[in-house]
Amino acid sequence: MNQERHLRILARRIYRRLRSRLKGHHLWPDAEIGAHATLIADEGPIILGNNTNVADLAVLSTEFGGEISIGERCEIHRGALLLSYGGRIEIGNECSVNPYCVLYGHGGLKIGNGVRIAAHSVIIPANHRFDDETLPIRKQPLTKKGIVIEDDVWIGAGVRILDGVVIHEGAIIGSGAVVTKNVPPFTINAGVPSRVIGHRKAAALHATDPQTA
Repeated sequence: MNQERHLRILARRIYRRLRSRLKGHHLWPDAEIGAHATLIADEGPIILGNNTNVADLAVLSTEFGGEISIGERCEIHRGALLLSYGGRIEIGNECSVNPYCVLYGHGGLKIGNGVRIAAHSVIIPANHRFDDETLPIRKQPLTKKGIVIEDDVWIGAGVRILDGVVIHEGAIIGSGAVVTKNVPPFTINAGVPSRVIGHRKAAALHATDPQTA
């Protein structure tokens, strides 16, 4: 029992020392980090803006190289995974990454301001090549085109966004959609693969039309 207590005290001291050292390097001078969040910055920096919150059980890791940069007033919720895998994950201001989302960095992931990513969504800026039938897929190279998500985008629960996609400003992606191609601005998209099913302005006008209300 004494040995377990000693190990817990030692772990807390190491954790406090690591946080202090990183704060000293201005990587997160004014961010809130849950006591049970995991931040691994051995092979690349993790930068957190002011008033950004990383909840318990979230994991941010650059252990395979790359960088993670998150702006101000963002929320990284419980169980979310942000893994750079040698690339760069860049998130703007006032964004939310909800529980159990997975965001990879590989070929680069750039997210603008005010983006909402609902629970269990997966964003992967990489893909397996499989054109060489003489090689197992696991031994073939990856494509790493990157993904861009512009400002004011709402991504519903359980969405999958694949490599090479640009989601333009103001777009909405419905729950469960698989995004395989660029998304026009201010459109409403759904399906597998996703497609445009409406436009935000038209939807708002329909909702307020007294003949359809």
